[in-house]
Amino acid sequence: MSELITADLVDLDLSADTKEAAARSLAERMVEAGRVTDLDGFLADVAAREEQMPTGLDGGIGIPHCRSAHVTEPTLAFGRSAARIDFGAADGPADLIFLIAAPEGADSDHLTILSSLARQLMNGDFTGALRSADQPEQVAALIRGEESATAEPAAEPAAAEPAPAEPAAAEPAAAEPAASGSVAASAASQTAPEQVAPFRVVAVTSCPTGIAHTYMAAESLENAAREAGVELVVETQGSAGFDKLPAATIAAADAVIFAHDVEVREKARFAGKPTVDVGVKAAINRPAELIAEVRGKAARGEIAAPADGAAEGSAPMDADGAAGDGFGTRLRKWLMTGVSYMVPFVAAGGLLIALAFAIGGYEIASAKSVADHFVWTETSSWAALLFQIGSAAFTFLVPVLAGYIAYGMADRPGLVPGFVGGYIATTIKAGFLGGLVAGLIAGAVVMAIQRFKVPASLRGIMPVVVIPLISSAIVGVLMFVVIGKPIASAQEAMTDWLNGLSGANAIGLGVLLGLMMCFDLGGPVNKVAYAFATGGIAVSDPSTGSLKIMAAVMAAGMVPPLAMALATTVRGRLFTKTERENGKAAWVLGASFISEGAIPFAAADPLRVIPSSMVGGAVTGALSMAFDCTLRAPHGGIFVVPLIGQPFLYLLAIVAGTVVSTGLVVFLKGLRKTAEPEATGQAGGGAAAGGTTEDESRVAVAV
Repeated sequence: MSELITADLVDLDLSADTKEAAARSLAERMVEAGRVTDLDGFLADVAAREEQMPTGLDGGIGIPHCRSAHVTEPTLAFGRSAARIDFGAADGPADLIFLIAAPEGADSDHLTILSSLARQLMNGDFTGALRSADQPEQVAALIRGEESATAEPAAEPAAAEPAPAEPAAAEPAAAEPAASGSVAASAASQTAPEQVAPFRVVAVTSCPTGIAHTYMAAESLENAAREAGVELVVETQGSAGFDKLPAATIAAADAVIFAHDVEVREKARFAGKPTVDVGVKAAINRPAELIAEVRGKAARGEIAAPADGAAEGSAPMDADGAAGDGFGTRLRKWLMTGVSYMVPFVAAGGLLIALAFAIGGYEIASAKSVADHFVWTETSSWAALLFQIGSAAFTFLVPVLAGYIAYGMADRPGLVPGFVGGYIATTIKAGFLGGLVAGLIAGAVVMAIQRFKVPASLRGIMPVVVIPLISSAIVGVLMFVVIGKPIASAQEAMTDWLNGLSGANAIGLGVLLGLMMCFDLGGPVNKVAYAFATGGIAVSDPSTGSLKIMAAVMAAGMVPPLAMALATTVRGRLFTKTERENGKAAWVLGASFISEGAIPFAAADPLRVIPSSMVGGAVTGALSMAFDCTLRAPHGGIFVVPLIGQPFLYLLAIVAGTVVSTGLVVFLKGLRKTAEPEATGQAGGGAAAGGTTEDESRVAVAV
């Protein structure tokens, strides 16, 4: 196994002044060492990882890292910056920068070393030794574990860095927990000898790449638990392995802490216990607060019943979020949770209905029930069957939306009142507005009930009987008697307004929807526009205005990947080899209405790609509305052209937007005052093809 870091990968006088420049400088050392094959492709992967969460840590540490197909073996480069570089940490810029590169198929031995390093970064002695070292060989040996971090006290350099001093003092017992990766029990019993049965906590930490934050969060929680006199066992679900906690350990725990930015695997194991659920960085930055919070929940009897992990938008991550999240941020997360669970019902039901129309015509909507009349040899019977299956899927849209908004707010106890409120919204014709309101009310009611302290004898039945009963009754009364009818009137008024759109108003709406669809390429803004469109056609008899909106939204969403595919074809020298390969796939993704096909291009060059995409999307949305194009299917791209009203004009609108976006992105990329990558080779191509400025990276992170 090759060494993870060598002296050639250490820069003790890093001159970069931005995180992008720092990553590039350290990555160039990896290229020279033969461990990274494509500098720009690797830096694009680093930037994409940075979008998910800033990589700065308290104590003056920056850890940009990623998995990448352009990495040949796990590698670490280290830079020490006298000027200090901002990596987004709460306490300011970093002077210690670790660039961690892992190949997509890294072996477990290397990943174990990386996880051990991540834990060491929480050790003040270790970071102090790195600050005091004066030779690259010494730094490389420290990181590899060949030299003790406590061998040299580093008195003078430490004086300039007061932040690590306190962790160093609290660290004498950290080596053994770091090796085992879990328990902080012995010190807890010494801290609180009067406690016969110390408070026990189990925790799970995980991050998107499973390389650094996962293990730092574990180490931070263990240190805080030790100081608080709490027994804590951590399950790290990272790249170095996933060793499940014993069932007996989980059963004996008094509470649970989830610190994660990806799905917690086999989460149902922890059901029925007081739970704090936050992002992984919260465990690194404020572990003592999390332990105090979970102890408080246990004292009040607040028991959560975690659902099995879900994909994007799952409730646990969204419910608590970061400590600094404002109400607006949390509201967006709750709504996006409901939308993310609703979209598959829209796609399945809508495409089945569209297929039924293609086979049997629009009159198939009035066919008799296939349960009473179905002839195997008649095409009309099959069309009616598909239509009625799709319609059945559509009946779940509003209940699912409401149920999972409530789930995003209050976890599993919110499901029952949310579904009940959503169903009531459909019966009183309150539509999607009613579903949104019902979900928010259901979640708020459950959260309020969970705040009450209940006797221990009732805790077991609270999430199963008491909370569903009381919350469903409250939500039902409010929806039927108090707010349901006003919402239904507002829904009817909005439908009438859409039907009345014409001329400049319709074109203006098309421009707005086009901009939204192309702004974040599958992100929250894109989803808002898509949910608005699908909500209008998710009825048995959608209005003409709703069909126009659906057409404009899908057309605009196809533009970004198609434009990037065309740009890499006509001016390939402006793009890296990796981007040209991505461009081939973008043809299919764009034609299939998968806007995410443009994300690799936007991550590498956001200030040029995103505005170009938005302009093209706006053109397409405006033309689609101006041409009075309609669409009855919620998805499908060019494969549902037979279901489009004015299909030739519709395709013309898509082509026009694609050409505009392509021309704009090619023009903007051509303005760069750098050598062409094909002429200068790999070294010169870095800046021309994939390099990003500080401002560009800020846009990438925002997106």
